[in-house]
Amino acid sequence: MTAEREGAVLDAMPTGLYIGGEWTASSTGATFDVRDPSTGDVIRSIADASPDDAQRALDAAVAAQDAWAATAPRVRGELLRAAFEKVRERAEDLALLMTLEMGKPLAEARGEVAYGNEFLRWFSEEAVRITGRYGLNPEGTGRMVVSRRPVGPSYLITPWNFPLAMATRKIAPALAAGCTVVVKPAALTPLTTLAFAGILEEVGVPAGVVNVITSTDSRGVTAPILADPRLRKLSFTGSTEVGRALIKQAADGVLRVSMELGGNAPFLVFEDADLDKAVEGALMAKFRNIGQACTAANRFIVHASVADEFARRVTERVTAMRVGRGTEDGVQIGPLIDDRAVASSLALVDDAVTRGASLATGGAAVDGPGTFLQPTVLTDVQPGSEILSTEIFGPVLAIATFETEEEGVALANATEYGLVSYAYTQDLARGHRLIDSLATGMMGLNAGVVSNAAAPFGGVKQSGIGREGGLEGIDEYLSTKYTLIPVD
Repeated sequence: MTAEREGAVLDAMPTGLYIGGEWTASSTGATFDVRDPSTGDVIRSIADASPDDAQRALDAAVAAQDAWAATAPRVRGELLRAAFEKVRERAEDLALLMTLEMGKPLAEARGEVAYGNEFLRWFSEEAVRITGRYGLNPEGTGRMVVSRRPVGPSYLITPWNFPLAMATRKIAPALAAGCTVVVKPAALTPLTTLAFAGILEEVGVPAGVVNVITSTDSRGVTAPILADPRLRKLSFTGSTEVGRALIKQAADGVLRVSMELGGNAPFLVFEDADLDKAVEGALMAKFRNIGQACTAANRFIVHASVADEFARRVTERVTAMRVGRGTEDGVQIGPLIDDRAVASSLALVDDAVTRGASLATGGAAVDGPGTFLQPTVLTDVQPGSEILSTEIFGPVLAIATFETEEEGVALANATEYGLVSYAYTQDLARGHRLIDSLATGMMGLNAGVVSNAAAPFGGVKQSGIGREGGLEGIDEYLSTKYTLIPVD
């Protein structure tokens, strides 16, 4: 990838806030720098929104709400479909932009563009399938009309690790349902969301329907929006700690909330597993997005009889992984998002080794510019190790063992989180038992990647509330109204 190509993509980027259909500077004139984590270099300076800007964005969303709700579902759907086509047309530019600001290998960025774009196509089709019902009540005294209406102005907070997919997964169902939105992308990776807002503007989404505020003051810009009684919906993807705080703030306004929070995904490998498939699944579930995914496998719980062989095969593959800038050919592991992410992963590795785990490969930062960490495998991870209870968010694969199905399930469920689980077994009856016994909102049975626009994404316990994607995704942005018409 040439510097000229990178420069052209960055130069085409909008750098302002997008409010009421206009690109504007911050009311204070403040800006902040976005850096390439593979080099530490500043790649763009963009507007840094103030609380006043946040209020302006909500004002714009409120002003546009009634007209957008009254817009025909077919029109809303066609606009989303037009955005889908435009994203597909500009897939290479969006993938490169994502790699530059987040660090993931370009091949994975292309995959995210394809995945994230499917939410636009899916919800363009769901916009025209919002239905209700009509019928006689049981007593025969009246006709019941049940209708669905948009919840109203919505505030969407997206994380840094999937800059396009997290934006489309929230914006698409909101717009399909007839809701206007204010979007606040993470300050670490805001550029892709700004580029996507430009696409929505280009295809004709009306002014005020989508507003984007970029800011380094998350609390400052969020507070006035959540305190405003005109806001009716909050959707957040991020840590459980922050999610809890937002739920408390949302309670004052009795807001509808969707929360996709932390994970601590177990990856179970049973004695009868196809190890070739289990290893491939493990590499996808752990190292996709450099391990920086809430769906990343966190705890590899492997039957004692196959643990050594599984570890040997995994270690061989991990040791051969190429680490480097995501724009380079053949790179499989890009940089972590920042220095804190590297330090956090290394602290978990050090704790596990101190408690008796063996370091099979990796376990150190990479010298030179950028925030790189060697892909790492730990074996014989002991109970009580922090890595078994803490979301790693890095390229570290930690293996513990079990003896019986009951023990494996108990270890898998021994967490406050319940986003996703993975299990490899060739026993069909066991597979069905695991569907019932693993306490997670999603599960990959002999599969290392579960995400799909047509499927409901979300967790149980402290991994969140609500679902994104699938038939369920649009429901998060709709309210139900019941009307009684007496029978004469």
